[in-house]
Amino acid sequence: MLIVALTGNVAAGKSSVVRWFGQWGATIIDADAIARELQQPGTPTLAAIADRFGVDVLRSDGSLDRGILRGVVLSEADALASLNAIVHPAVQRRRKELLEEAEDRGDRVVVNDIPLLFEVLDPADFDMIVLVDAPVEVRRQRLLNRGLPPEDVSRLIDSQLPAEDKRSLCDIVIDNGGSLDELRAASRSVWQEILRRAESAREQSAS
Repeated sequence: MLIVALTGNVAAGKSSVVRWFGQWGATIIDADAIARELQQPGTPTLAAIADRFGVDVLRSDGSLDRGILRGVVLSEADALASLNAIVHPAVQRRRKELLEEAEDRGDRVVVNDIPLLFEVLDPADFDMIVLVDAPVEVRRQRLLNRGLPPEDVSRLIDSQLPAEDKRSLCDIVIDNGGSLDELRAASRSVWQEILRRAESAREQSAS
């Protein structure tokens, strides 16, 4: 089984790439989806978030108000580190469980969608790392087009490690400064390389 990490800074286009990889046959483990699962009402993770950030981050039905939490995290210097310390250990435990299930099934390729790969994990845990990247100003405009206030856009971009620091640490970089069709074509080429490496790994393990 080839274990791939797919990462990319906010608004780089990673979500499109991971969706295509899933359509083409990859098993997808989505770190953000796991986090949402673990933050449902009644979970220890959500209780810890409310304890740290206050009940104001909860809606009237007890669910997490992600918009309010994002505002708090972007406005307090140590808030992001506190949130990561609550969420990421639980996410990684669940991710490892899903990896074990994929291995038991004999899945060929597992793509781990992990936005904060270099911030919170050891890249050496993965067989291959793929980065989706786009120029900062392109990403900034995409976020503005989604309706985020300019100040939140700047804080969100500044809260992540610059993609320039990540590129040399990755096996493959998918540049997404162009059209969706161009991104899909580049992603398809990368998927073929992933399959080639998966087959090579299978042959090595069999020999």
